[in-house]
Amino acid sequence: MANVVLLGVQWGDEGKGKVVDLLTERADAVVRFQGGHNAGHTLVIEGVKTVLHLIPSGAMREGIECLIGNGVVVDLQHLIREIDDLKKRDIDISERLIISLGCPLILPYHVVLDGVRDKARGKSAIGTTGRGIGPCYEDKVARRGLRVADLLDERIFSGKLEQVMEYHNFMISNYYHSDPVDYENTLEAMLRVREAVLPMMGDVSARLDSLCQSGKSVIFEGAQGMMLDIDHGTYPYVTSSNTVSAAASSGSGVGMTQVGNVIGVIKAYTTRVGSGPFPTELTDHYGEHLARQGNEFGATTGRPRRCGWLDIVALRRAVQVCGINALCVTKLDVLDGLDTIKLCVGYTFNGKQVDLPLYDAESLEQCEPVYEEVPGWDTPTAGTRDYSEIPEPAVSYLNRVAELLERPVTIISTGAGREETIVLEHPLGAG
Repeated sequence: MANVVLLGVQWGDEGKGKVVDLLTERADAVVRFQGGHNAGHTLVIEGVKTVLHLIPSGAMREGIECLIGNGVVVDLQHLIREIDDLKKRDIDISERLIISLGCPLILPYHVVLDGVRDKARGKSAIGTTGRGIGPCYEDKVARRGLRVADLLDERIFSGKLEQVMEYHNFMISNYYHSDPVDYENTLEAMLRVREAVLPMMGDVSARLDSLCQSGKSVIFEGAQGMMLDIDHGTYPYVTSSNTVSAAASSGSGVGMTQVGNVIGVIKAYTTRVGSGPFPTELTDHYGEHLARQGNEFGATTGRPRRCGWLDIVALRRAVQVCGINALCVTKLDVLDGLDTIKLCVGYTFNGKQVDLPLYDAESLEQCEPVYEEVPGWDTPTAGTRDYSEIPEPAVSYLNRVAELLERPVTIISTGAGREETIVLEHPLGAG
């Protein structure tokens, strides 16, 4: 058995989906273990672009089982649309997709709450995707949420839905002064989608155990990025779930001994969507270069991403918290043509240098980056598939990143396409 956890370890958008899709050449199953359809995983295969939000990135290879673990919050209407979009391209995922009975359900009132709350925060808005992710996780923790398992019995589901909607509609109407969500319409829509998802509902934990016991290989696919983790990220400018490697166990229902090695996916630079501290953010021509060459727009929201130099300080925390064994560096080609490249190797805070990010956002906002300059390169790396063809300055850059983080770079992505990747060491072993 060779399993692997694959995580983004910045603020998301590192290209995890592409890497998961690539690694499925030697895998049997892919399981998503946290987040919701606020994640957008972009795959480019033979020039055709696919953006997946809830369906694991193993969908594009025949025979790969795709599982949605209990740590994922699920908007079933969105999921059905995603399944139907794949069917239009002759990709039928329904026969190899299992949705955990423990998944919390995102319902229309969660979406309404997400919007009115962020609007009420004004200048302090978190900048969520507005898709109901946070309010759904809140209901889960408050033990009033509805789960996929509740759909097994229409009577039980309708009773629970009525009760929780009475609570939320009171808040929507009386505190946020917005229109309440209609119960009958919500119930009708959910019972309609229920028929489509019933055959796909199942015990993901048991299935994963069976796969692992029989020696099959599983990829545990993270969403968002480690610096958006609800506990270890730049709180409160974070997502509403745990994005660290430990969540692979709790969010899918397997023991820690089964999850395998941890691969941290990083861009060759740093990006962030939405509000929150970003010490290495660039607003000059270098930032414009990164945004333009990297086509830095959110796959889910379309919002432009903030761009900056690679932040080694933040990555040190990710390596520490996630127990990362090796690194995958994506978008190396975006740095092509730059005369000078900088690495943030420390922060200055109150006149002192710090080597790890501070836990409170207010202090992190005051941190100034300490940079180390390295030479850029003119020889393009875009589309390179052979390590020997990477220009020496780019090799030196990768080596310096590995040295600073004390972890090897084993995968390098030089373009959006599946084939535009250099695998120095496959995490699932020899093919």
